[in-house]
Amino acid sequence: MPGNLSAEELKSHIASGEIDTVIVAFADAQGRLVGKRVSARLFEEEILAHGAEACNYLLSVDVDMNTVDGYAMSSWETGYGDMMLLPDPDTLRLVPWLPGSAMVIADLGWESGDAVAQSPREILKHQRARLADRGLVGYSGTELEFIVFDDTYRQAWAKGYRALTPSTDYNVDYDLLASGRLEPLLRDIRVSMDAAGMYCEGVKGECNLGQQEIAFRYAEVLETADQHTIYKNGAKAIAENHGKALTFMAKFNEREGNSCHIHLSVRDEDGAPVMAGEGEHGFSPLMEHWIAGILATLREFTLLYAPNINSYKRFAKGSFAPTGVAWGVDNRTCALRVIGRGQSLRVENRVPGGDVNPYLGISAIIAGGLYGIENRLPLPAPLAGNAYTDAVDHLPTTLREAATLFAESSIARAAFGDDMVEHYLNQARIEVEAYDAAVTDWERVRGFERL
Repeated sequence: MPGNLSAEELKSHIASGEIDTVIVAFADAQGRLVGKRVSARLFEEEILAHGAEACNYLLSVDVDMNTVDGYAMSSWETGYGDMMLLPDPDTLRLVPWLPGSAMVIADLGWESGDAVAQSPREILKHQRARLADRGLVGYSGTELEFIVFDDTYRQAWAKGYRALTPSTDYNVDYDLLASGRLEPLLRDIRVSMDAAGMYCEGVKGECNLGQQEIAFRYAEVLETADQHTIYKNGAKAIAENHGKALTFMAKFNEREGNSCHIHLSVRDEDGAPVMAGEGEHGFSPLMEHWIAGILATLREFTLLYAPNINSYKRFAKGSFAPTGVAWGVDNRTCALRVIGRGQSLRVENRVPGGDVNPYLGISAIIAGGLYGIENRLPLPAPLAGNAYTDAVDHLPTTLREAATLFAESSIARAAFGDDMVEHYLNQARIEVEAYDAAVTDWERVRGFERL
């Protein structure tokens, strides 16, 4: 794709003066793009081949970048040393919204040469390798929704994120009129992402005020997760350039939340579809086991789909966000919606919100599908009715409950390893403790005068 760079093309851009800065970036535990800007000359001469250093606390902080206790990989006791940022040259790209800049995604390693097992990208690479052991390759697409406001980020911060002005005044689902006033911003995002080497399919309005969804072409799972992370960061920067702010948080208000439906299918190493077959619904036996495995692990893996306190506010009846552990054929009330046919046959996982870490969400889907294949799990009958009211198991309703399910899951420990499980359990613990200690506006309104 135009916008992707080889090492030689980057060298040419540097020599011509078009590129003077290279961003060496990676996704942290929350799925945020972090890293450092380095001079293009230094990147070319040293960092591309040998890497750069960064403090290992970057995977062990809370959302406010506070150092917190309980992480095995970094602490005051171990001195908060460095880890290595090892550029993946296949991810080199232009960054059109930042003049003179290119970007590369880095893997994380220790000085010993070992990979950092808790790194989201490393976790997904491990699940890719498990697929490859079976001669399979995963392809996915993520559908990120967001809400646009006519306030800047700094204005929103100063207001305490209250009394913000949404960019539309009513439900603009599939609307082409009111959402048109956002087209200067939306077009800039779409065109910029294409120029950064992505394949933007289009945009549509959504239900909440100011809510939109920009979709990208599916790709191999690691490429999709990389692009998702870059896009999320870039869209915010572009919104800032337009004097606006946008949020991907799962539930901004009591109206519809921001989803991130993840579509995922697998093919063999030659690119042939393996999910379609002669079985019921046009499924192969592999597809039946795959869906059954994702369904069987849905509750235990919810922590990876919904990693924050706010994530669970989105799971509401009649909201198009799922509450029931069920699958159906083109049924949007179910957690798993199966769509497509033949080569396009795939599972849409509707559990993740806009706050999902894509590396972890995609990893959970692969691990669940492989669990179903390895154990030849039978596929339950699809739900044809309303999963909100049907007698099915339900997703956990709080981060605390999801963390307990993840902690007790032997499937999670077998698929991801104890180091990964304990790391993300501690992240959940920190989030729950911070929330439990917070005094909210809701409490003040109810209790300041009347209690």
